[in-house]
Amino acid sequence: MTYVALITLLILAQYFFFVMQAGFARGKDTVVAPATTGDEMYERKSRVQMNTLEQLIITLPAMWICAQYFRADVAAIMGLAFLIGRFLYSYLYIKNPKSRAPGFVIGFFANIILVGTGLYGVISSL
Repeated sequence: MTYVALITLLILAQYFFFVMQAGFARGKDTVVAPATTGDEMYERKSRVQMNTLEQLIITLPAMWICAQYFRADVAAIMGLAFLIGRFLYSYLYIKNPKSRAPGFVIGFFANIILVGTGLYGVISSL
């Protein structure tokens, strides 16, 4: 479970990094709150942050359920895959939004595996 906790903290640190990127882009490009549109680079960084937040509601609980009811090593590996996928997604999205698919797909499949193995583990324990 230690690796699952470490990956959880790394995912949260990554999200914090994405929040900071969006925040700095807002200030640099003078997108005044509460506006959420303006400079294209700000919008890209903001979308990376929001998409990551949307994914975290699936990833974090599923990772811990997988660790508790299935296998902690699988949970940690899939969490690491998600983390890598999010970095790739961010890099590609900021570079060219149309090229973001590989990073998204990595995180998507990690989530599918986490949810699937977590569900299997919970049902098996009944």
